[in-house]
Amino acid sequence: MDDVTTRAPATDPQELERLLVARENAGDVDGMTALFEPDAVIDVGGGQFVRGTAAIHAFFTKLQATGFGPEKRKFQLGEQRAALISGDLALTSCRSGSGTVTTEVARRQKDGTWLWVIDRFSVAWESAPQ
Repeated sequence: MDDVTTRAPATDPQELERLLVARENAGDVDGMTALFEPDAVIDVGGGQFVRGTAAIHAFFTKLQATGFGPEKRKFQLGEQRAALISGDLALTSCRSGSGTVTTEVARRQKDGTWLWVIDRFSVAWESAPQ
């Protein structure tokens, strides 16, 4: 079994993105939701925010059914920047193949694992190569 099916926690903030993508592609909404603190907030764009476990779970459930963006695509691993860690907080970010840039704030839990508390799906769009 791998960490997608066992839902192994992230022991490094850099693991969160990989786990989210793997679980989304596996259709594991509960596993995706488990990567966020109970009061976490996701900025999904367009002035819309999803806050708390129930809302995050509902958002990911809908995302599984419909995909996201005009192409209705699934998450894909992108180019991840090294996490910037200060004490129990970490800033993570990733640039996808489509040029979107995400940023997230993770917090170290009492057991040493990491969960996201803030997730902004799209900080910037870069123009796609022509």
